[in-house]
Amino acid sequence: MQTVTPFLWFNDNAQQAIDLYRRAFTDTEVINRQTAGPAETDPLVMATVRLAGLEMMLLNGGPAYTFTPAVSYFVTCPTPNDVEVIWEMLVDGGSELMELGEYPFSERYGWLADRFGVSWQIGVGPGPQSITPFLMFVGEQHGRAQEAMNLYTSVLPRSAIDSVALWQPGMPEPAGTVMYATFNLMGWRFMAMDSAQNHQFTFSPANSFMIMCENQAEVDHYWDGLLAGGGEPGQCGWLKDRFGVSWQIIPRQLGQLMADPDPARAGRVREAMLGMGKIDIAGLERSHGR
Repeated sequence: MQTVTPFLWFNDNAQQAIDLYRRAFTDTEVINRQTAGPAETDPLVMATVRLAGLEMMLLNGGPAYTFTPAVSYFVTCPTPNDVEVIWEMLVDGGSELMELGEYPFSERYGWLADRFGVSWQIGVGPGPQSITPFLMFVGEQHGRAQEAMNLYTSVLPRSAIDSVALWQPGMPEPAGTVMYATFNLMGWRFMAMDSAQNHQFTFSPANSFMIMCENQAEVDHYWDGLLAGGGEPGQCGWLKDRFGVSWQIIPRQLGQLMADPDPARAGRVREAMLGMGKIDIAGLERSHGR
């Protein structure tokens, strides 16, 4: 099971997004759906989907948060024609961030925000279609991509920085900052870069990363590690690290307890969770009545 999962907060249009993404990407599957009622036709609350091998969670959370290009998803396609097909589907009703065309790093590449605001970079690369989360450090966070990767790979096990290319003197960005980097977190590939351009956005809780934990020791480790150096704790297992990237540190027991068929027990667990910052598994179990 994937242990670091992108979590996307939609403004009550997650089902429409799922329908679009299932048409656009290969190897797609809806793993589970949670609806507001017992029927499949009841309004969607949350779903877990697999797109080109990457698990993502989509929530209908309302208008609280808005997607920004600080987190995008880099789609690698085997041929230029594949790039064209996905581009035409995703750009419909959305906006171009970098025009689809030929670039020194890819014979066919473009960057867009789809009609829901989710950002996608689409280019040609080796192997089958794949999707990789891409973090861009801009504004006050510019120049901190290397620091962020160092933090993430030190806190999360089975993680490492794979490659880093730096901007050099005479290039368009400040020398020594990250032009392009790849790293993996618990076996899942990520990408990062710095950009000093005048971007009018930064990281948003609309795109967080969920870490699923097996026990309280894991919850404590990830919570404390990702808050280190000036992070900001939130509610219900959410936090922002010191770079503004949002994470959810969630014990597997939370879902199990909230899935109790007894609505009174499940409701008590939910109320207990809403009063927590860092999730306390023992507290959840007491509220459940175990």
